[in-house]
Amino acid sequence: MTEQTTGRRVVTNMSLSLDGRYAGPGDAQDMSWVMPYAVTDVARDHLAGLWGSASTALLGRVNAEGFLGFWPTVIGMEGADPRDEGFATWLVESEKVVLSSTLGEAPWERTTIVDKPAAEVVADLRATEGGDILVLSSASVIKALLAADQVDRLALNVFPVFLGGGPRLFDDGLPAGQWTLASQEAGEHGTLALVYDRVR
Repeated sequence: MTEQTTGRRVVTNMSLSLDGRYAGPGDAQDMSWVMPYAVTDVARDHLAGLWGSASTALLGRVNAEGFLGFWPTVIGMEGADPRDEGFATWLVESEKVVLSSTLGEAPWERTTIVDKPAAEVVADLRATEGGDILVLSSASVIKALLAADQVDRLALNVFPVFLGGGPRLFDDGLPAGQWTLASQEAGEHGTLALVYDRVR
């Protein structure tokens, strides 16, 4: 059992297909299957409920490039949903830690590049003051933290589609443990927003 030195929680957020995949069998970067569901009220409210208590975004390099390339453009965009603008503003203004062995320096403001295992980075962040550490859809980071039993809150958007192949979020061999359901919402198109807390 890992002792936490502060109250900082590690909160992970991921979109999954009904057959448990975070990407299809082709291009892992192709998230077009997510888009019809990501703009639903339940998905937007789900994300808004996560970043409000967070002060740090933890991302892998690929996701950082995607998130930080897109989200800042939403601020001030005509017709943008206020929840999307709120998240975009939070992402720009908050501390960002990007795990990468290839990036030398950060092309984004308030961003630190770290070349260390995810569990070590989380241990370092837990030793500092701040709010939740939010891991945004970075599968490699989430998988490493699940394997190290370092996830305190597991947030999932489950979308009613079978991808029929592709990588799964939950690998065999994860540490056994119990989770309690913190919240559940169902929305348009059969979208489910689920939040589980780790029982320690």
